[in-house]
Amino acid sequence: MSYQTLQVQFQEPVCFVRLYRPEANNTINDRMVEECQHVLALCEDAITIIVLEGLPEVFCFGADFQGMAGKRAGQPATQSPDSIYDLWLKLATGPYITISHVRGKANAGGVGFVAASDIVLADQTAQFSLSELLFGLFPACVMPFLIRRMGFQKAHYMTLMTQPVAVEQAYTWGLVDGYDAQDEFLLRKHLRRLRYLSKTGITRYKRYMGTLYNDLLQSKSLAVTANKEVFSDPQNLEGIIRYVETGQFPWVK
Repeated sequence: MSYQTLQVQFQEPVCFVRLYRPEANNTINDRMVEECQHVLALCEDAITIIVLEGLPEVFCFGADFQGMAGKRAGQPATQSPDSIYDLWLKLATGPYITISHVRGKANAGGVGFVAASDIVLADQTAQFSLSELLFGLFPACVMPFLIRRMGFQKAHYMTLMTQPVAVEQAYTWGLVDGYDAQDEFLLRKHLRRLRYLSKTGITRYKRYMGTLYNDLLQSKSLAVTANKEVFSDPQNLEGIIRYVETGQFPWVK
């Protein structure tokens, strides 16, 4: 398959998925969400491990503000919160082991991909941030996955502060499972071990864990509703448009 926003390589039982929008700082648009969902569907039957990667300097920088700026304030963003939530839910509960291999910046929705993954590996350049409140938004769809991974207070603090968290701190908080300057070696070491696991065993375990911890599914309606509210607020959209056009944050007069 040919994708516009992804680079995909199958080396069964592993599927490598690289988020690839270098011209847009690896931000998330509708096409990326659709293509990720398509790849996950292809992985249902035979793939046991999915490795999600980004660019060397940017893993994923969140929502596509440039695309939003193309719409008039007062209109909802084209990106559907239902679709992105369902994508992360599939990463978290689908019949495969999902690994986020992070280098460089992961911001906003990029942290959503990370928090939804079963395992998070990183190099020493990785940093994680939730910048939404700077624009009057908040990471509504990210929070259920982030709270599951590192607890309520750390997710709450990270949201309020909005500043990047270095990989060392992210590891301490539980957002990252392992990091090393030789991150490719770290990834290969994990893959060597994970290849021993059977598709049936992984499928049953992930199904059990999804049932044992079902807050992600229960939180969907609340998260999607909150996301739609903040992204349809005319004042928030005007601030986004101004930032795209001038580089000025909303509080700059």
